[in-house]
Amino acid sequence: MTISAFDIAILGAGPVGRVLALMLARVAPDPARIALLAGATPAPAAPAAVPAADPRVLAMNHGSRVLLESLHAWPAKAADILNIHVSQRGRLGRSVIQHTDFGVPQLGCVVAYSALHAKLEECVAASGVTLLSGPPAQVDGQDGDGVRIRQGDAALSCRIAVQSDGAGASDVRRDYGQHALLTTAHATLPRRGWAWERFTPEGPLALLPHPQLPDAYSVVWCNAPERAAELAALDNTAFSQALSAAFGDRLGRLSCQAPRHVFPLALSARRALVQGRVAAIGNAAQTLHPVAGQGLNLGLRDAARLAQALGGWLAQPNASPTAALADFGRARQFDRVVTAGLTDLMPRIFATGLAPVEHACGLALLGLDLAAPLRAPLAQHLLTGFRA
Repeated sequence: MTISAFDIAILGAGPVGRVLALMLARVAPDPARIALLAGATPAPAAPAAVPAADPRVLAMNHGSRVLLESLHAWPAKAADILNIHVSQRGRLGRSVIQHTDFGVPQLGCVVAYSALHAKLEECVAASGVTLLSGPPAQVDGQDGDGVRIRQGDAALSCRIAVQSDGAGASDVRRDYGQHALLTTAHATLPRRGWAWERFTPEGPLALLPHPQLPDAYSVVWCNAPERAAELAALDNTAFSQALSAAFGDRLGRLSCQAPRHVFPLALSARRALVQGRVAAIGNAAQTLHPVAGQGLNLGLRDAARLAQALGGWLAQPNASPTAALADFGRARQFDRVVTAGLTDLMPRIFATGLAPVEHACGLALLGLDLAAPLRAPLAQHLLTGFRA
């Protein structure tokens, strides 16, 4: 058994954990005293020439892009989102949010998960942070002086532990009764810079400009589990017809030749982000419905605020971190509640099957489109989130 001591240990090396490590490394007197505990080294990624091999793409808002660029961690390839079109199938009302409304180059961007992970991996390797690979790490206990961590047969101690491993939480949980189908589709009439969120009775359907394939869109289609499985099993021609029927003809005909992947959807969240000397961020703090693409953006705001709270403490790690951690927990409360509430409400209220409710939703979309003052708060939240 190997025993090592660190100031901070980050359990989980996904995008949120890596961003936290990079931000802390910038202000730490000795970055090597920050441990980033990754799982076992993954198999080599598919070649860039086959981007559909990993269907995961990430919708990054303007605030997240600014953060990643400041860390020199922005991937080389990204598809700009200049306009967001929100509508519901079979009902009145739609709303369009445009980047020109806010004087920004883009509302957000779409990047491939594999590309972002590779760029962050490169930046962490050059940061001086200690990277420990092995089995998933777990908190093994804590006291007034620090936290004990176990990673397989190895053990380490740290003054603060940060859970960023995507293990989820169980304080608040909702099963949406939906599965998300992920794939890639080509359009006969593509529109550069447009992203689409279309609410259907079965669940939301999003088409995002693909960061690596021209004239293509990354598809996130939410349905009941049985329907998602049925769609995944269709041949390419039948699936393309079903997708075109659900989305409509705004992009012409949609054609899918790519593999399809299905994932269950649920809301899970911790009520408190801090327990003693252990903090939680990203998917370890909350997992959200993919509608509006807010999950990673919210997690990056968790990481940024925690790094800000711990910056002063890192200069004197023998001092108690209680005040800094408490400040982090308070500062993140409002953003988490609003973002989780928004992404929880939208997929449910648009799929009630009740005509009066759905017509009211359509009128709300129409009102947002006609009245900029009504649209601005929602758009601003989607653009940057609440950064206390």
